[in-house]
Amino acid sequence: MHTLLTLIIAIVSLAWGWEALIAGAPAGGAAPWVLRQEALYLSGLLSISLLSVAMLLATRPAWLETPLGGMDRVYRTHKWAGILAGGFAALHWLIEASSELLKAIVGRQGRPAKENYSGFLEVLRDLAEDFGEWAIYVLLAMLAITLWKRFPYRPWRLLHRVMPVLYLMLAVHALLLAPWAYWSRPVGVLLAALIVGGVYGSVLSLGGRIGRSRQVPGEVIDVAHTAPDVLAVRCRLAEGWRGHRPGQFVFVSFDQGEGRHPFTIASADCGKREVSFQIKAIGDYTRTLARRLTAGQPVQVEGPYGRFDLAHRQRGAQQIWIAGGIGVTPFLAWLEALQNRPGDALSADLHYCSRDRDTDPFVSKLAALCERLPAIRLRIHGAMQGHRLSAEQLAAEHDRSRPVEVWFCGPQGLADGLHAGLRDAWHGKLRFHQEAFAMR
Repeated sequence: MHTLLTLIIAIVSLAWGWEALIAGAPAGGAAPWVLRQEALYLSGLLSISLLSVAMLLATRPAWLETPLGGMDRVYRTHKWAGILAGGFAALHWLIEASSELLKAIVGRQGRPAKENYSGFLEVLRDLAEDFGEWAIYVLLAMLAITLWKRFPYRPWRLLHRVMPVLYLMLAVHALLLAPWAYWSRPVGVLLAALIVGGVYGSVLSLGGRIGRSRQVPGEVIDVAHTAPDVLAVRCRLAEGWRGHRPGQFVFVSFDQGEGRHPFTIASADCGKREVSFQIKAIGDYTRTLARRLTAGQPVQVEGPYGRFDLAHRQRGAQQIWIAGGIGVTPFLAWLEALQNRPGDALSADLHYCSRDRDTDPFVSKLAALCERLPAIRLRIHGAMQGHRLSAEQLAAEHDRSRPVEVWFCGPQGLADGLHAGLRDAWHGKLRFHQEAFAMR
């Protein structure tokens, strides 16, 4: 994620720098005014470029899963591209507003002359300037509520639907107000290519076509409570379902008015077009599912997505699998897939971190699945029983001279603590896999 965004910022900055050096300072331009103008161009370029990337990534391009490491990382990159775009947009607005301050400090003398246009083009440029001003206020408001995690998800999702319209307004602003000379130079070619990608994403979003080719209808065939706060849902999908690999996830819509939510598939693919989910009541939406879902109800599934898949493991590395709470779901699918071929199971240590091991329904399910897989050593850690998993414990139980690969699904706080400790213990010989479903 960071590599891609850093690369985009670097390429755009280099293209702007090359243009600034070739064009040179305007004749007679005073340094403060010239610096303001170039800073205005650079901040605008970075904002619209990153926003274009965010719009393209919002289409859930499956071809980017391999280079970026999974759809969850595609979405994280989308999120941070949007946040950075909003930050550069705010900077762009502040630089534009600095005109009056600069006039008071250094005067008007030496201010670069504006490009002269007339007729219909001038009208379009005035409209584009207004578009940019209106859109940036809404964009900054969207940025604020995105960063404010306590803002409810449902209204945030509804507000987020205006983003394609905002993007198109800002794209018109960028296209019409960028210096004319840009369009015959590399910076213009780069800007045009990015905007084409952003417009494509916006049109797909406005037309409701995101993920359309990977959507399959089906029906709910069973609903049961695994635990008081966990709902087990089994669905049968239509002929178009292409199957899934253990550890993958899908976007599920039980209600068209609510939209799609990501859930990990908690079952193996047995060729019957059936998928199961273990859904924990942790939000406004999931808390209401128990009273709204019934067998026979229609469902729509989009996917599968994700790279939390042992096919991408590091050969020869020690295997440590760690599940925390409802994060056990991908491991249930892994273990179920191995039941009919136990000889294919890797040698691995599976650690399940539970609040109370004596009442947790997944403890017995894991034990039953691992009973047929002697190569997988199950360890249960109950917090109420005083058994908490630590990086020091893992380091003491494994060979630190050999590479280790950790597959983690669970609470972020647990992940952060274990990752930091294991990174220090293995000094460059650690691979830490974790899917992050923070789609907002």
